[in-house]
Parts: sequence; C-alpha cells; structure tokens
Amino acid sequence: QKPSDRLHGAYVIFFLLGIGSLLPWNFFITAKHYWMYKLQNCSDQAGPVGQAASDLRDFFESYVSIASTVPSVLCLIGNFLLVNKVPASVRILSSLFVMLAVFLVITVLVKVDTSAWTTRFFALSASTVFSSSIFGLSSCFPMRNLQALISGQAMGGTISAVASVIDLAAAANVTDSALAYFLTADIFIIICIMMYLLLPRLEYSRYYMRSQEESPSLATVPPESSMEDEAEPEGTTNTSFLTKSTGIPPLRPILQKTALLGFSLFYIFFISIIIFPSLSSNIESVSKSSGSPWSTKYFAPLTSFLLYNFADWCGRQITAWIQMPGPKSKLLPALVLLRTIFLPLFILSNYQPRAQIQTVVFNQDVYPVVFTALLGLSNGYLGTLVIIYGPKIMPKELAEPAGVVMTFYLMLGLAVGSAFSVLIVHLI
Repeated sequence: QKPSDRLHGAYVIFFLLGIGSLLPWNFFITAKHYWMYKLQNCSDQAGPVGQAASDLRDFFESYVSIASTVPSVLCLIGNFLLVNKVPASVRILSSLFVMLAVFLVITVLVKVDTSAWTTRFFALSASTVFSSSIFGLSSCFPMRNLQALISGQAMGGTISAVASVIDLAAAANVTDSALAYFLTADIFIIICIMMYLLLPRLEYSRYYMRSQEESPSLATVPPESSMEDEAEPEGTTNTSFLTKSTGIPPLRPILQKTALLGFSLFYIFFISIIIFPSLSSNIESVSKSSGSPWSTKYFAPLTSFLLYNFADWCGRQITAWIQMPGPKSKLLPALVLLRTIFLPLFILSNYQPRAQIQTVVFNQDVYPVVFTALLGLSNGYLGTLVIIYGPKIMPKELAEPAGVVMTFYLMLGLAVGSAFSVLIVHLI
C-alpha cells in the first residue's frame, strides 16, 4: 500500500530543494548594488577604471547571465550522460557542496579590497554551477512533488529579493549589507544539504525511490510505449526487466516526443532572460531626480527583482489547480510566441543609459510594473506547464532522462537568450 506523505514532509523538502537549486543565480543577480560597488573600484561612485572593468560594470547582468548559463548547459550534457552511471545522490550532493564552497569564497571576498583586480574578481564570482539532477529524482515521485520543486525555485528568487531589500534598509554600508546577504545564502545551502539527507529517511520517499530502482531497463523499453500503457494485471511482474540499465538513455525517442514542448520551453526562457534582469533592472523611475529613497534606492529591487520573482512564483502555483492548455494543444506554442511582445514594451520603457534608441514611449513608473508582473506570471505558468508535461508524456522508464532533456531546453534558452541580451543592451 502506498504510504501517505505525513505532515507533507516530502513536499516541504522538495520545495526547499527547489529554492536551493536556483539560489546561486538569484543571490548573484539580486545583489546589484554590491556588484556595482565592487566593479567601481570599491567606491559608491563610478570612477576611472579600465575598459574591461567599465564594460563589466555597465553590462553586468548580461555578462552574469552568460557566465552562469553556458557552464550549466555543459553540466546538463554531462548529467544526461551520467544519469544511469552516477547515483542521483552523488550528483545532487556534489553540486550543493560546490555551491556552498563558491558562496563561502564570495562571502570572504566581501570585506577584501578587490579594486586592483576587478576583472579577475568578476570571473571568480561568476563561476557557479547548477545541477538538474533534482529534476530527475523528482520524476519518480507524484506530480505534486515536481510542482513543489518548481514553485520552490520561484520562491528562491522572491526570498533573495526580500533579503536584498531588508539588507539595503538595515545595513550601514554596502559591504555590511552584502556580508549579511551572502551569509544568508550560505546558511540556506547548508539547510538544503540537511533536507536532502533527510529525504530518504521518510517512508513515503523510500517507497517511490525504491519503485524507481526496480523500474524496467531503459535499454529494453520500446520507444513507442507511453505512460498510459502502464496498466497490467495486478501481481504480475516481468522479472527480466528488473535490472537497471547503466548505459546512456536513448536520446532519439525523447527528442521526437518532446520536440514541440522543448521548443516552447526554450522560447519561454529565451525571452525571459533577455528582459530579466538585463533590461528590467536598468529601468529607472521617471522621478529619480527627486532624490527620494523609493526612486533611487528601492525602485529596481522592488519593481524588478521582487515583483518579477513573486509573479513568477504565483504563475507556478496556479499550475497546481489549472493545467490548460494541454501538452498537444496548438494554443500552448501560440501563447509562448505571443510573449515576444514584451521585448519592445521593455525597450521603450525608461531604460537607462540609452544612446542609440532615444525614444521612451512608456514614461510612467506604472508601465514597467505592469509589464514585469505579466512577464513573471506568464513565465511561471507556461514554463511550469511545459516542464511538467515533458516527463509525463514519456514512458515511465524514460521520465528521468526526459526531465534532464527538458531542463537542457530550458538552460539552452537561457544561454542563447543571455547572449542576445548583451546584443540588445548594446543596441539601446
């Protein structure tokens, strides 16, 4: 008999692991005031720096996007090749410990004067990795656990944005604010490690993880089989399939079945990463000249980082109750393509500095607020639908590698989009 998730323990653990899986990205991009301070020769005012450091400072978000997404794509390829060779526990724990080590180094460097080596400081700071192994693990659990993981990722962005605003308000200077901020990240990664080690101790988790270990060999699954074909007489088991394959999962059937969903996922995050944070965080309040704390200090943290991440989380949560359109609906890719309209909307808002495109059409603060909320909401809802559909339309035995392939589409969209964001920001 299937055990129940007592006190929603597994759900909470997956939610926390979701927060931790995107913690590096969220904490890096949200600490914009700190990075500007470090890339301005450790001063609050932009001073004379080398051309390379000046370029990094002016287009910081775009370069961080590239530096984080390109290595992630390479890690995902390695993850797919190792999905049946290296246990998920090894992949997940190793990535968590790497994240912890990187953040400990960044925390130490907060109080170190890096003005003489700003370019090397940036290269060190951007060298973080993200593992998709946790998506593969969640594929053997019921859908609500995958939904918890995805919602946790968006909540991680909200938490980092709230922590940034609190640190800005409470700390006496930018380095004290950053120190408290990164210590928060260190503590949370340690909590994630403890939660992951706790997961196999739950009876509910052991049941589903054991069923995955006894699943049919990937090498013997016919490509045309599907999850709907699972039903078989109770008590019958094909014992010849009980050996877990250690080879590379068959890629062609996964790519064939997930082609349209994969493109949709690619394009969702391609558009999102072009705009957030490269464009959205550089949109200034039209009343910035007034000198009020809202327009100078809190406008970007609240209207860009916090609002986007909260709207993204809301969009992901909605999928727990509504899952429309379906995986084969033509409306789904149509809605995905419709998000292209966000590009001109943000470009024609009060993005600063602007040298090539001088026209500002949306010259009130309410416009970027509405645009950012809609961008985050659509990203969360449509992105979560596609990620959930991917492994579910595959045979049960291919669900884990299909989850990795879907995450590859996502990261490829982020990598290509981050390169385009550099181009668009330079054009503006």
